Amino acid sequence: MADVHLAEKAQKYPINKIRNIGIIAHIDAGKTTTTEAIIYLTGLRHKIGVVHEGDTVTDWMVQERERGVTIVSAAITTFWKDCRINIIDTPGHVDFTAEVERSLRVLDGAIVVLDSKMGVEAQTETVWRQADKYKVPRLFAVNKINQIGGDFYKTLESVKERLTPNAYPIVLPIGFEKTNNGWVDLVAMKAYQYNDYSDKSVKEVPVPKDMLESAKKYRTELMERVVEADDALMGKYLAEGDLSIEDFKTAIRKSTLSFDHEFFPVMGGDYRGIAVQTLMDAVVDYLPSPIEVVPAEGINPKTEEAVMCKPDPNNDFAALAFKVVTDPYVGRLVYFRVYSGTLQSGSYIYNSSKRQQERVGRLVLMYANEREEIKIVKAGEIAAAVGLKDTTTGDTLCSQDALVTLENIKFPDPVISMAVEPKTKSDQEKMGTALKKLVDEDPTFHLSTDPESGQTIISGMGEFQLEIKVDILKRDLGVDVNVGAPQVAYRETVKSEAEIEGKYIRQSGGRGQYGHVYLRLKPLGRGEGFQFVDKVVGGAIPKEYIPAVEKGVKEAMSKGVGWGYPMVDVEVTLFDGSFHEVDSSEMAFHIAASTAFQDGARKAGIQLLEPIMKIEVAAPEEFIGDVIGDLSSRRAIIEGTESRGKSQSVRAQVPLAELFGYVTRLRGLTQGRASAPYIEPSHYEVVPVNIAEKLKK
Repeated sequence: MADVHLAEKAQKYPINKIRNIGIIAHIDAGKTTTTEAIIYLTGLRHKIGVVHEGDTVTDWMVQERERGVTIVSAAITTFWKDCRINIIDTPGHVDFTAEVERSLRVLDGAIVVLDSKMGVEAQTETVWRQADKYKVPRLFAVNKINQIGGDFYKTLESVKERLTPNAYPIVLPIGFEKTNNGWVDLVAMKAYQYNDYSDKSVKEVPVPKDMLESAKKYRTELMERVVEADDALMGKYLAEGDLSIEDFKTAIRKSTLSFDHEFFPVMGGDYRGIAVQTLMDAVVDYLPSPIEVVPAEGINPKTEEAVMCKPDPNNDFAALAFKVVTDPYVGRLVYFRVYSGTLQSGSYIYNSSKRQQERVGRLVLMYANEREEIKIVKAGEIAAAVGLKDTTTGDTLCSQDALVTLENIKFPDPVISMAVEPKTKSDQEKMGTALKKLVDEDPTFHLSTDPESGQTIISGMGEFQLEIKVDILKRDLGVDVNVGAPQVAYRETVKSEAEIEGKYIRQSGGRGQYGHVYLRLKPLGRGEGFQFVDKVVGGAIPKEYIPAVEKGVKEAMSKGVGWGYPMVDVEVTLFDGSFHEVDSSEMAFHIAASTAFQDGARKAGIQLLEPIMKIEVAAPEEFIGDVIGDLSSRRAIIEGTESRGKSQSVRAQVPLAELFGYVTRLRGLTQGRASAPYIEPSHYEVVPVNIAEKLKK
């Protein structure tokens, strides 16, 4: 661990001096390297870890170090100037987008790292939308300017085109590619240079003559934009034509924190080392403390009244669990963000999502995969707890006498599955426990049993995610398994509207069974899921039997009707029926509804849906024709191409079923010079009839 006592130091900082930030980006943009430079610059480590050498702090898993990619988000706490900075380094690979989702849910601000050779890449757009959803203030760090093809200004253009027009530089890099060795601070209108990126010292120099005119232009544009957020500062600027540095920073901060005046600062540099201090200064100066964001709002689960969780250590306790990991030394660790109140180790809390009491055995402050014990955690802080047996990702923890349930974290459904089976009897005994641990840790990793074959099925967001899970099973958890070929998570839906009658009547001596329903089935738009509408009037079916009808419909949908895959995007309306005062029961209505739904689906017509993936392929220009031709043979819809540095990028939508083994094929087509770093679930579409017929079970 770092050679400082983090816990003791961290807990001296008041809530207004805390910054909870995430580092988000496309894969290989430099998130982990930037985090390493922050750790080095702030004195937590005496060297800068290098991803390809496998010695970084936040990429601590064997699987991460071998592959050179971040797989799980890692939390560290560090300090800069007078602030405590809690940082979460998130994965850039789309298969692990859930790690970004749950991190952004509990963070107050974010640094968006961009590779200046590539500009805005596909996964950058995904994490940008995730941050938009949670209204997280952001700033841009345009990275790798020192590398061949690195271009700050071209990257700034791509940000304005693909993400937001409200992005304005506050720091300009000095030098181009290998000559990059400093920056111009547009707020103070001062320039700084260094000899080597790993130095911890810089010297102030005059703004380079060849940059002076453009620096003044960018500074004026910046000032005119940010004064819009403050009428008083606008008046000052109009009267005097300039602002003091203090007023300028105030205007930038107000604009960055205001979603009414959407604004995102942009900085450029070589963020392997000393230039990262511009980021840290911006985090302190422009990103919010926990008291400057909209307070978390939940509901009282008993009264269903709104509850505002004000970020005050003296208020009632409320926190959100956002991550679960199994630590080999302390067992099950639950990461949580405290929105209100204070929690002490050894105390009892209430899980309002599960409606049960839990005891906090120990509290720890995390430093990647290491930890330091703490006695107390307060509003605005992020910590982990040992001893919470039933708390899972998205659960709310609160005081038993001040109930609140915060909004859960929503994750996408898996789109790919494969069968796993133990190699030996001893593996069989261990496999179930090991898989449940993995499911506990990752909300996008699902476990099920095939009812026909009895096989254990694991499901996830992509082939890479499942590959990693199997590797963890074998190496970390000691379970040797065989795996089957990946399978597509198809779905079914109905083609048109249909009305159907369903009856379940049995007489066998004594009390019989009687359930009678009329259902109307209607297709919904893609992604709208399932809706159940109760339109029974006049007591034709007693209210106590309505939930049994809905349950029967859901059961029939889960099994599918045409191909045996779950049904989605259907509205089912219960509009009439009848009951028997003696013979009717929940079971009878459950069976009647299930049978009616199946018959109604056949009457409406059933069609098969398949997951469509967004894909972006980067390849040298001479191979683009082959790449596009191969994608077209896979039923792809080509959305466009664009130049990215010295390569071309192809964006397309491709059915998942056509992508198995694609990366290997792509390497063969392009002599190993192309890559597909972005393959993300997009939506479901109807499978062509000729292909659907071949998939009949």
